Amino acid sequence: MSVSGTNTSFGFEQPRLVAKKILAKPQNEGDGAVVRRSIGRPELKSLDPFLMLDEFEVSPPAGFPDHPHRGFETVTYMLQGAFTHQDFMGHKGTIRTGDVQWMTAGRGIIHSEMPAGEGAQRGLQLWINLSAKDKMIEPRYQELVSEDIPKAEKDGVEVKIIAGESMGVYSPVYTQTPTMYLDFTLKPNAQHHQSIPESWNAFVYIIEGEGVFGLQKSAPIKAHHVLVLGPGEGLSVWNKSSNPLRFILAGGQPLNEPVVQHGPFVMNTQAEIDKTIEDYYYSKNGFEMARH
Repeated sequence: MSVSGTNTSFGFEQPRLVAKKILAKPQNEGDGAVVRRSIGRPELKSLDPFLMLDEFEVSPPAGFPDHPHRGFETVTYMLQGAFTHQDFMGHKGTIRTGDVQWMTAGRGIIHSEMPAGEGAQRGLQLWINLSAKDKMIEPRYQELVSEDIPKAEKDGVEVKIIAGESMGVYSPVYTQTPTMYLDFTLKPNAQHHQSIPESWNAFVYIIEGEGVFGLQKSAPIKAHHVLVLGPGEGLSVWNKSSNPLRFILAGGQPLNEPVVQHGPFVMNTQAEIDKTIEDYYYSKNGFEMARH
């Protein structure tokens, strides 16, 4: 539900407040790529079920050449430009501005992600953990082009519903680990109140502009910050600036399971990691196509 203008009474009895605020600073990753990592850095190792969030900016010939994954999902959302994805099963495609690729790596994928045009290609990549029972499922893709992503608009608030629900509009994406992923743009003086399941962990990542989150009297927070939200019923946000505010709101059901991560492999025990490295090295148990 969205309310604009001066009516500020609407909200939650228990709004989610900003429990932690971290600025994502640029760092080098892949082959010549620059990323702003917010989740997955020393100050915020993970936020169950989220393992990593990168805002990437890549110009050719830089990119992310062949690399493996096991035990989680990657969600790639292009903000500007295009990326071409290719995996060892022969699955290939290009995701362009506003497109989403929701990849469930499951038991194993080896793929490359490279810029598909000149100049800077920007986007977000979120890693979502899979529960122990789902880690070795068959890999799969869900791909949405920009025009197929459900949208809703009301009172100066526009939302793209990549996963979950907002303003009564639902995404068709199936989330193996229950997840919401919403892209909000608020015009100046707009406000919004988005409910979030109370048992879920949730965060905001600000793409551009600055906003007031949680309580109306809070200080505004600028772009490239990740905001970990505390417990409560939902998020209230106000844009008191003269420029648009754009941010991602993501929430997920915590798995409450041990996480053992070795680079692009995420399992529950060190023994499973050792087995994964062996499977990858010997091209077996999901990595059979690696020889090609």
